[in-house]
Amino acid sequence: MPPTSETLTAERILEATEEVLRRHGPAKATVVDVARALGVSHGSVYRHFRTKAALREAVTKRWLDRTSERLAVIAAAEDLAPERRLRDWLAALFEAKRHKAGDDPELFATYTVLVDELGGVVHDHIADLTGQLTRIIAAGTESGDFTATDPATTARAVFHATARFHDPGYARDWTTPGIEEEFEAVVGLLVRGLRAAG
Repeated sequence: MPPTSETLTAERILEATEEVLRRHGPAKATVVDVARALGVSHGSVYRHFRTKAALREAVTKRWLDRTSERLAVIAAAEDLAPERRLRDWLAALFEAKRHKAGDDPELFATYTVLVDELGGVVHDHIADLTGQLTRIIAAGTESGDFTATDPATTARAVFHATARFHDPGYARDWTTPGIEEEFEAVVGLLVRGLRAAG
């Protein structure tokens, strides 16, 4: 039996939107398609998301937040040495992006288009990620493992220096032979730089 508007939740709408985007792509997916997939009127969807743009923003934020939440666990793992946390965090970011691109290429391509349209959502996502990196680098500075004088600036530099391994613009590179060795070389260089005397 189709859900009624009483049982319709924002989460169910976002799940259906993801499936519709996967099937139709961002150019052809409509709120009517989402409502049809849920067995409700499009007005029911609009009660949760006032516009198509708001729905797209929410589904994109949800997609990006999945990565942020996994990485936040590593950033908060105070039982790990800061260097280990940094290496694990960067490796998890790379793996999450590769996983999204490789396991569901249609949805990855769709979100790449949506991300380009939704600068504020992307800005917030990057701010969250660099905030997590800042906490790791600040912990390393406090423990004496790293010598960063400004953890926030250093975190942004580390994020940008590793862009090839997480920026969707480089997705084609993520399956090339030797990419893991290149990743390890870049991370090793960054860690040595963080350990060096300021």
